[in-house]
Amino acid sequence: MNIRSLTRGDGVVIGAAVVLFIASFLSLFSYDCSGGIDCSRLNSPNAWDSLGLLMSIFLAGIIGAALVIVGRLAPRKVVGLDLGQFGTAFTVFALWTAFWTIIDVSGAGAGLILGLLGTLVLAAATVAGPLVPALKAPLVGAPKPPQAVQPPYGGQPGQGYGYPGAQQQPYGAQPSQGYGYPGAQTGGQPGQQGQPGQQGQGDPAQAQAAQAQQAAPQGGAAPAGDFTPFWFAVPVARPLYGEDGAPNPIAELAPGTWYLAVEQRGQGLIAQTQDGRRGVLQDTTGIQRG
Repeated sequence: MNIRSLTRGDGVVIGAAVVLFIASFLSLFSYDCSGGIDCSRLNSPNAWDSLGLLMSIFLAGIIGAALVIVGRLAPRKVVGLDLGQFGTAFTVFALWTAFWTIIDVSGAGAGLILGLLGTLVLAAATVAGPLVPALKAPLVGAPKPPQAVQPPYGGQPGQGYGYPGAQQQPYGAQPSQGYGYPGAQTGGQPGQQGQPGQQGQGDPAQAQAAQAQQAAPQGGAAPAGDFTPFWFAVPVARPLYGEDGAPNPIAELAPGTWYLAVEQRGQGLIAQTQDGRRGVLQDTTGIQRG
């Protein structure tokens, strides 16, 4: 059985069948107790007290509604006809009987009146259900397709923030490189490729250190014998002064970029930028070593 095959018309049929079931317990006839007539001893019967009306109106309508719904959920044929067609015939018969019964009696009670309204709606829904577009609409909407979960800010597509397989980029790190990775960019604008980070050229730190040591005598100062070059990053922008002691800076070290320290001079460091310029970083507080 496929409950999603039910239509709005089937919903009306189910509602009308419930109304018929309730109406079967109400009184069929009403009495005029005006003019001093004592109606306290009168017992108004309901449909369950009259087998003929119960079978021909109320149960016929309920059985017809059940055949329509079952025929919709599990299509079956009996003598070449669908169960829904048998159900429609039952509901029309119930309406026909209720109509002539309420005309024949002198005082129709709530049970007959409500029964007539129920069979009227029931027969109309079973006949017009397959024809009216508004009634042919599905009663239960189709399930919505699952939506792709959008990753939160900072997460990778398909992964939540902090996913173990996702590489988190801390402050100052370049894409695809962790903070402190010696092969990160050593200066320039974002997106430029630094020489030390390229593959196939050996250890970038050692290559830069060797170049710096070879160029050190040209700068007028020899590196200390116990100094080992290292990569570092500054927390804030800091000026880089010339090795000749000039008061004007020759460059500015930007945070988030790695620079190579090739020598120590007092409390300062001799740093080399990506374009090969060397200078003295006088303020070394808070730098991050690579």
